[in-house]
Amino acid sequence: APMPSCSHKAIQVLIQPSPKDSELTLTKLKTLEKEKNSKLEKKEGRIDDLLRANCDLRQQVEEQQKILERYKERLNKCANMNKKLLTEKSKQEKMACRDKSMQDRLRLGHFTTVRHGASFTEQWTDGYAFQNLIKSQEQINMQREDIERQKKLLGKRKPPTALTPPSNVEQNKRKKNLLANNFHSILSPRLSLAEYREQEEIFKLRMGRLKKEEAEIQTELEQLERIRSLHIRELKRIYNEDNSQFKDNPTLNDRYLLLHLLGRGGFSEVFKAFDLTEQRYVAIKIHQLNKNWREDKKQSYHKHACREYRIHKELDHPRIVKLYDYFSINTDSFCTVLEYCAGNDLDSYLKQNKSLTEKEGRSIVMQLVNALKYLNQIRPPIIHYDLKPGNILLVNGTASGEIKITDFGLSKIVDDDNYNLADGIELTSQGAGTYWYLPPECFIVGKDPPKISNKVDVWAVGVIFYQSLYGRKPFGHNQTQQDILQENTILKATEVQFPPKPVVTMEAKAFIRRCLTYHKEDRVDVLQLASDPFLMPNIRRNPQSVTDRMTGCCKSVHKLPVVGSIEPKDFPTCMH
Repeated sequence: APMPSCSHKAIQVLIQPSPKDSELTLTKLKTLEKEKNSKLEKKEGRIDDLLRANCDLRQQVEEQQKILERYKERLNKCANMNKKLLTEKSKQEKMACRDKSMQDRLRLGHFTTVRHGASFTEQWTDGYAFQNLIKSQEQINMQREDIERQKKLLGKRKPPTALTPPSNVEQNKRKKNLLANNFHSILSPRLSLAEYREQEEIFKLRMGRLKKEEAEIQTELEQLERIRSLHIRELKRIYNEDNSQFKDNPTLNDRYLLLHLLGRGGFSEVFKAFDLTEQRYVAIKIHQLNKNWREDKKQSYHKHACREYRIHKELDHPRIVKLYDYFSINTDSFCTVLEYCAGNDLDSYLKQNKSLTEKEGRSIVMQLVNALKYLNQIRPPIIHYDLKPGNILLVNGTASGEIKITDFGLSKIVDDDNYNLADGIELTSQGAGTYWYLPPECFIVGKDPPKISNKVDVWAVGVIFYQSLYGRKPFGHNQTQQDILQENTILKATEVQFPPKPVVTMEAKAFIRRCLTYHKEDRVDVLQLASDPFLMPNIRRNPQSVTDRMTGCCKSVHKLPVVGSIEPKDFPTCMH
């Protein structure tokens, strides 16, 4: 229905906005638009700032990358220069070693090839230094014989004295020789008592001088023999280095620059090398498999070496050489990277100096036992099994400094869950090791393998300490390993004997006896040895009290059976 005109006008009045409201809305919209534009400008400005900052950062990154590339290039140049300088130095040192070796060949001796039928053997020929000493000794012997001859002639011209009248036997002897020496007596009349004593004193002085010269020759000969042993060792090292496939300073694993050969074993070579990444000297042990071996034997050897690596890698002790790295060269060669010690080993030191003082030997034993204590406190415990002077490195090359033990190739990992110190573990590698330093239980032959414990290392400590003090091994000193095995030398080593010289304290002897106790049941273990009174530096030790504490000295010992298992009757009661 059509609306009334008045109502239509009212609606129009309500819908139509007022001029005031229109102005307010427009102002608000302009304000909002202005704020929006301002925010948009700020965002655009922020974006521009970020873009500029990003561009700047990109430029900085590019510049830093260029700088980094320059530094890398410079570092590579430094590394190459290091390699070049180290290689040149290595070659110069090799040349110097060979020049010195050639000079020592004339002075100390050399090997010559001698033919015996259809075979050729190497024979040692002494140099002029030894020949001169031999000539000097021969001259002394000739002079001594001449003096003895003149003393006999002087005795014939001895004047009779009133104080000591000749006996009847002497009178008869003189009568018998009177006619035979009548002509000589005429030419050599009797001397007066003063002349006789004068001549006798001269002969005594001459004999004393000859004894002094002979002692000096003997001392010089001993020194030359020690130097000769090092010379022979150096000759062998040079020969092995010249025949090594790694003699030309290669870089292994793009990191380790080989410098020169340190030594060679049965299937391995040890080189001094330089780690180009860590900028430090290291020792590289290169294991080389025989190409003629069967594949299963190669795998067995590689497995053995990997086992050594796993054992050694986890060890962290200041008295144990650290193992840094392990890598393969090819299918027949692989490497272990070890901490480098600039000094020599104890074996070389003893060959040059023969023996140590008791304080020096005790210091080495303290450090050695400390390392063994660590090996037996970690889990699982480890038996080194191949302790010997050659595996003890002297860090500064002297016996008065720090030591480190190395070579865990024969080590035994103890199954901690099933391990009993009284029973030990089975020795699965019987026949391996260095026989002079192994205890009697390692040589028992029977249906079952012998049982060993960490007391194997205790025995080795005793042998090493004895050898360090006396300059000789306590058992089988001049025997080969084959002789020791055939003659059952260690199985017969029921008691250790001490030479009268050099003088060693009773405490040291008692300590050695505890280590070299024949029966393993009576021998102390590593942890007991670590608390031994002899190794306590801050405790005043009494020799009698130490002797009273001996747990390894038995008054009666019996031999272990060579064949068969160990029976209780074979072990006597230990008398402390």
